[in-house]
Amino acid sequence: MPSTRVVGVDAAAPDPAVIREAAGVLRGGGLVAFPTETFYGLGAAGLDPDAARRVFTVKGRPASMPLLLLVDSREMAAAVAAEIPARARELMDQHWPGPLTLVLRAGPRVPAAVTAGTGSVGLRVPAHAVARALVRALGEPVTAPSANTSGAAPPVTAAEVLAQLGGAIDLVLDAGATPGGAPSTVLDVTVDPPRVIRPGAVLV
Repeated sequence: MPSTRVVGVDAAAPDPAVIREAAGVLRGGGLVAFPTETFYGLGAAGLDPDAARRVFTVKGRPASMPLLLLVDSREMAAAVAAEIPARARELMDQHWPGPLTLVLRAGPRVPAAVTAGTGSVGLRVPAHAVARALVRALGEPVTAPSANTSGAAPPVTAAEVLAQLGGAIDLVLDAGATPGGAPSTVLDVTVDPPRVIRPGAVLV
């Protein structure tokens, strides 16, 4: 089984060279685990259907469960969403960066492997500097389900990622322990009023 590389990175000021290397792995279709403001996430290039399908395979995740995408700005969100309603823009102003995932109608660039055929996609700007830097370096959205096998506890350290996915992914960016706690709140803003799909760290 191939080995998974682990590279240390400063949680607050990640080395640009390390982030560029990780973005290169994603650009080549690889998988990178990285810290978010809650747990370690499993990253693939979010607009690459083959890379997205690899996330499902590695996690043992049902193909019927959509993948949320991390973006680095409202502008990147607008580039992949079909539209951003006024209420969604208000919530972005209030809670981004942060653990609020907004479900929007997906634009044509988002592959069905990500949306699970729903026609919608969950987007958020992460508060963690490493996660945000990785998205910015790739220049497009990055997937971010928890870096664990489906049904297992989400990891808060690089060691916990390796215990579950070691050998199955290409790289882990180790920035120390993440806080854990509640996952991101998932809010469907394709309907009015918006509907909470998953309660989480942000109360809306």
